[in-house]
Amino acid sequence: MTFLIYALLIGCGATVVMDIWALFIKRVWGVPSLDYALVGRWLGHMPSGRFFHAPIAQSASVPGEKALGWGVHYLIGVIFAAMLLSIVGLDWARDPSLMPAVLFGLMTVVAPFFLMQPGMGAGVMGSKTPAPNNTRMRSLMAHTSFGIGCIGATSG
Repeated sequence: MTFLIYALLIGCGATVVMDIWALFIKRVWGVPSLDYALVGRWLGHMPSGRFFHAPIAQSASVPGEKALGWGVHYLIGVIFAAMLLSIVGLDWARDPSLMPAVLFGLMTVVAPFFLMQPGMGAGVMGSKTPAPNNTRMRSLMAHTSFGIGCIGATSG
């Protein structure tokens, strides 16, 4: 039970940090964040066998896509936190250090680079976006903020 509580707290807390980072870069630099309704749309088409879109914004909307996208965003955060805890152990959660969290956060970028972005029509590692290197950097910064959030979520 302790493992699940830590995974839930760390995952949700780190995801909040990631969302605050996205809000910060949007307000300060005008960089738009991922529209989680489009993530919900992508997932909402999967039961009918459609896994790839070109691009997802042009695909038909699905009922409840915004709630689905945001819910899955936080669920993935909890799953990632559980993965981190499986690797570093519960002792880390009681006395966290920065390096494992940041390295793990960087490793989680594999999911958007090789699953979500290709599925949503952005290509592997955002290769089909107008500015692929910017897309990659935004993903790396977002997932680094998730890793840093894992530290904050364990404090206190």
